[in-house]
Parts: sequence; C-alpha cells; structure tokens
Amino acid sequence: MRQISLAARLFTVAALPLALTACSTIAPKAAGLAASAAAPVPDPNKGLLTGSQLKTALAPASFFATGFTADPESSRDTGDGYRPPAATEVPTPDCTKLDKTAWTEITGITGVSFAQDAYVNKNSSEEFAQEIDVYRGTTATTVLDALGKISKGCPKYTDGDTNAKVAVTEKPLAGVGDGAWAITLTSSAWQGGTTLVAARVGTAVVTVLASSSTDTGMPGATKLTKQLVTSLAGKA
Repeated sequence: MRQISLAARLFTVAALPLALTACSTIAPKAAGLAASAAAPVPDPNKGLLTGSQLKTALAPASFFATGFTADPESSRDTGDGYRPPAATEVPTPDCTKLDKTAWTEITGITGVSFAQDAYVNKNSSEEFAQEIDVYRGTTATTVLDALGKISKGCPKYTDGDTNAKVAVTEKPLAGVGDGAWAITLTSSAWQGGTTLVAARVGTAVVTVLASSSTDTGMPGATKLTKQLVTSLAGKA
C-alpha cells in the first residue's frame, strides 16, 4: 500500500496595516474591517476522521480465518494529523498499479487521512489488504466514480511478477455503503484470482483486496468490505 509523508497546511490572512488606523479619520471603521479580515479561516478538515480513528475501524485479526497473520510492514496510518490533499490528472491509467494493494493510486487523487494493513496466509499465498481513505467535501464520490471506470481504461494488463496476461472485469455492488464497485482480476496462468472492492461511506472510501487460490476472491473481499462499512456507519 502507499506510503505518504505527513504534512500540515496552515492558512493565514494578513491584517490591514496599523498605519491605516493612525492616519485615517475613520479609524473605528477601518479597525472593524481589519478585525473582519483577520477572522479565523474555517478548518477544511473539521469533522473528518484522522488516521488514528480510521485504524480502529479496520477489521481486527479475529475477523480473519485461521492461518492468516498480520503483515507488520503493511500497517500504516496518518496518525492524529492530516496531510494536504492532492489531485493529479490521469489521462491514461497506469494499469500495472492493479498489481499492488495501493490500487486507488490509479485515480491520481489522495485524501487527507488514511489507515491500512494486511493479513497473509503464508501457506497458501492468499492475502487480504484493507484500507480506508478520507477526503474533503464530495471528493470521495469523485474517487469512487473513477474506480468504477478502471475496467474501461484497463480491460487487461501484464502481471509484473509472473508476466501473465490478466483480464480485468468490473461490476457495481448493490447495498454496500453509499455505492460500491468490485473489480476482479483473473488469468489462465493463475490458480484462483484477486478481487478489489471499493465502497464509499460518506467522506471515506473503503478499499479491500482479497486474493484466493480457490475462487476469484470476491466472497472474501465483499465480506471484509461490509465489515468496514459497518464500522464507519455514522462516523464518516
């Protein structure tokens, strides 16, 4: 999953020069304008969940079947602060990002906070990766819409690890959060498959990856996504 450095953005508004009040015959009015200009700027992150809060919404170890253990290198979050949001135009999606658990990067949009981790079954090479990203305003809807078009931009690609040809199919999932998409990756060279599910809950986008050696990963990915959606209900 992604690693993003943390940063904070402070907004300040300059007050009117004091010289205006010293040489003006309407000092009281000028002073009032200065006070108005120096009013605090509303916090754009007010009410948004932090990485620390999102971390507690992730599914615990007890959710996963016997044999799955946490991957400590995949556990990251933005802590108690926020990072500046960013959006990069992506005229042509980088389909190879579907090889990674940070597949939301394909949209070019990053939020202000996130939390993520993963659980791996070393005996079967199966994996679950879960992530929650939070965005300002209506950006979460924009992100989900972009994820819903991945299969159009990436109907197929070449797996960087095995050099296998991978087919990408996608469908909406009804009744999951405020909207959801399931993206399934399959290849004749693989045993089983991988499914990526994205769902919006208010200002948050839940993204789940499930790889399975016995099916496409859809059952596991859907179950985990619903768990995270339930955890965020009424909070995001």
